[in-house]
Amino acid sequence: MTETTTHAMALSPQDLPKASSFFKPHRIFLMLLFATLVFCIAWFMRWDWLPRYLPRLGSGMLVTLAMLFSTAALGFLFAVPLGLVQVTGPRPLKWAASWFCTIIRGTPLLLQLWLLYYGLGSLFPQFPAIRQSFLWPYLRESWPYGVAALTISFAAYEGEVMRGAFAGVPAGELEAGRAYGMSRWTLFRRIWLPRALHRALPTLNGETVLQLKSTPLVATITVVDLYAVISRVRQETFLTYEPLLLLALIYMGLTGLLVIAFKYFENRIPTRGA
Repeated sequence: MTETTTHAMALSPQDLPKASSFFKPHRIFLMLLFATLVFCIAWFMRWDWLPRYLPRLGSGMLVTLAMLFSTAALGFLFAVPLGLVQVTGPRPLKWAASWFCTIIRGTPLLLQLWLLYYGLGSLFPQFPAIRQSFLWPYLRESWPYGVAALTISFAAYEGEVMRGAFAGVPAGELEAGRAYGMSRWTLFRRIWLPRALHRALPTLNGETVLQLKSTPLVATITVVDLYAVISRVRQETFLTYEPLLLLALIYMGLTGLLVIAFKYFENRIPTRGA
């Protein structure tokens, strides 16, 4: 790693937030307002049900996180070739990728989920070859259809993001790589993909947060995620506000962690001047 790269990756003291910036009047007001809200929620609302449902909430949280990270990772793996083929061709693949992204982004995710689960999933039991195959124990469950729908949706949205990111890499950088004698794979791996990824990271952050907010839809096909557990709590305790407030706080916390993680990776990529 060169000295220039190391310097770009390091944070200077000027980049770090100053302690005095946290004590500006509007921020003090917001912190007091938040503390008052938390106190009122804890003191005036019923939370005696929470210890009894903690194990279910924990298992639901694991399902939600598994859905988020698995579908985001798989979707991104599909998004890279979807974006790349729209920039480089050939023309039939370019059209096919463009139509795929357009159709998926133009239809509701809930509709796609139901088409996979209630449509395609209801056809599989009619074929004895499928019922006798090793795939049947998985195809009769609901979670594979949730994973498939969320993955397809993420791939379509992020495929368009990667298309713009690949197209936005300056041609001069690619020409410089070719002048050094790099092969196509080396040029893609060392220049084109890292530069495109750096351009796409802020949007990827937002898409991942939206993916987190889309995971409750899998509860509509009987996947017991965090939202499904909260719905069960509401049905059994006849409480409305407390479970929903807890659900909102959990999603807000997860969103904050995702934003911090992506900010960390943005600062670690040594292409700030791009």
